[in-house]
Parts: sequence; C-alpha cells; structure tokens
Amino acid sequence: MRYPIVIHKDKGSSYGVTVPDLPGCFSAGDTLDETFAMAREAIECHIEGLLMDGTAIPELQPIQHHLSDPDLADGVWALVDIDFAKLSGEPVSFTAEMPKPILAMTDEMAEREGDTRSALLTRAVIQYAQRKLDVELDDAEAQFPGQPAE
Repeated sequence: MRYPIVIHKDKGSSYGVTVPDLPGCFSAGDTLDETFAMAREAIECHIEGLLMDGTAIPELQPIQHHLSDPDLADGVWALVDIDFAKLSGEPVSFTAEMPKPILAMTDEMAEREGDTRSALLTRAVIQYAQRKLDVELDDAEAQFPGQPAE
C-alpha cells in the first residue's frame, strides 16, 4: 500500500514528514534517503500501534483530498510503500485454497495497489475485523445508549 507523505524543509533544519492519512504520524531525516526510511518506519510503527490498541486504521484518501489543507501547501508530496504483511512481527506461511478466478482477482488487485498478495490479504482481514468491531460497538451503543463502550 502506498501512503502519501508531505516533506517540508526549512532553512537550517532537517526534512520533516507529515503523513496526512495517519493523524499524529510525523517523522524527520537529515537526508532524503534517511527521510524516506524514517517515514516508512514511522508509518509502520503508527499502524502497529493502532492495531495493538484495536483502533481502526484510517482509510487512505487521494492526495487531491489533502491539497486544500494550508498546513500541507508548501510541502513536496511523495509516496511510501508499506507492506502490511510485514507488520507486527515475523510472517508465518500458511496454505489456503480459493477458486482460481478469485486468486486471479486478488493478484490483480494487489498489483493495482502496489501490494503483494500477502499484504493485500493481511490488509483485507484487518479491515474486515475493524468493521466487525465497529458493528459490535454500534450494537452495544444501541442496546445501552449513553453508556461508554468497553
């Protein structure tokens, strides 16, 4: 998955990075290579923190969605590839079966998103689990209005 970032550079300072689709996710680096590496690490850590907290990972927005934000106006936009399959520890290999057309569709979607098959499936499971949790929280709110959800 490709996360848009905005790189800012003031005179006499390091490069600063903002990740508009992950509020509170920032990074910096002294060189552009270091800036991209630190941005990738910051995004991965931020997503892992959201996963550990059981918090939904915000949906990616097109860059055009962010262009009207005055805090991002003077920055340079770039994309950072994040492999969801490599998040939260060591990957575990497993065998799964699915119909050939579904597998072909999975591979086509992964390629279109710039992901591996594993990363796409990992992201899909995370998103499914988050939607399920949101429904459960909504159901609890409907049953017990005004009570804080646990």
